[in-house]
Amino acid sequence: MSLTDYHVMSRSRSGRLIETKMKASSEAEALAKVRKQGMTPISVEVGGQGLNREIRFGKGRVKLKELAVFTRQFATMLDSGLPILRCLTILAEQTESRQLRDVLLQVREQVEKGDSLSESLSAHDEFPPIMVSMVRAGEIGGFLDETMLQIAVATEAEVHLRGKIKAALTYPIAVAFIAVAITVGMLIFIVPVFANLFSEFGGELPLPTRILVILSDVVSNPFFFVPALALAVGGTIWYRKQRHSPSVRRVMDPLKFKIPVFGKLFRTIALARFTRNFSTLLHAGVPILTTLEIVGDTSGNVVIADAVADVKDSVRQGTGISRPLQNHDVFPAMVIQMIAVGEDSGSLDQMLEKVADFYDQEAEATTEQLMALLEPIMIVTLGAVVGGMIIAMYLPIFKIFDLIK
Repeated sequence: MSLTDYHVMSRSRSGRLIETKMKASSEAEALAKVRKQGMTPISVEVGGQGLNREIRFGKGRVKLKELAVFTRQFATMLDSGLPILRCLTILAEQTESRQLRDVLLQVREQVEKGDSLSESLSAHDEFPPIMVSMVRAGEIGGFLDETMLQIAVATEAEVHLRGKIKAALTYPIAVAFIAVAITVGMLIFIVPVFANLFSEFGGELPLPTRILVILSDVVSNPFFFVPALALAVGGTIWYRKQRHSPSVRRVMDPLKFKIPVFGKLFRTIALARFTRNFSTLLHAGVPILTTLEIVGDTSGNVVIADAVADVKDSVRQGTGISRPLQNHDVFPAMVIQMIAVGEDSGSLDQMLEKVADFYDQEAEATTEQLMALLEPIMIVTLGAVVGGMIIAMYLPIFKIFDLIK
């Protein structure tokens, strides 16, 4: 029986992380050998050369939903009294994400060497700045378990927000893609057949049919279709890589709030994210200037980030938060008034939490309205495009009998 090289990551009885390389006939046999040595297996990977080497495409990334599950479980374990090292070990063993598992093992090693949890988390891009800052505040204040619970709530709210965005955009994008695919397919494969049929009978074609034939000739031309397809694919790849760059965001983020129908939803979600993160950081005891440095970027829109930068300069000079917000149209009067009341009463975090709850509900209601409105609009649009092309192709048929006579 042929043997295969295996790399087994395991944990010793003392908690030390050990990597073992061995030959075995199967994965089960490799795991059994490690267990006989008194160690707890964490992962097993195929090693060696050729077809036995595991193929991994790219580094991968930790999804926000996985991060939400991690923070919730971490908060529960800390609240139960488990030590941080034990929590990290258990979470690394049970997570299904390979990337998150590897990161948690590295974090555990750093904590085991004497680094604080916040320092260990800050060394990895998978953990957002808002989480690192809140963990640092929890460590200093001695309420890390409560802080992790707040992080879990905030992360789950962010997952819920992103779900609303996907729910609002998935249907129109899918219908638009189908409409484009059907249109291009008809122009390339169906319209030319009708065009050849019409040319045999002679006579002048109706204007809609002539336009359709011209479009078919253009789209069917490889000198147009191939460069257009390459440009579309290249543009999509470029945008996916550069969409987070400051120069692209400066152009695209203001446009998001001006898009018909969807602009209101994008603005509502951005405000909900901003107020939720602001409230969470303040409630965790993070200093106000540090909070303002974080919440601007976590809002997801450069328009709000610029407004927060203005607020930060104002706070540094000793003035309040609500006054500079009045100079930015992105913040409704209700938000500014609630922040002003929170400043005067000393309960800014509670006021921001109420605003966040309101905009969460507003985003959900807006999404439902958009879905109810867009479904018939997209169906009618798709029917008009396809139906218009069919009518344009069949118009000459009404003149065929006259031409035959």
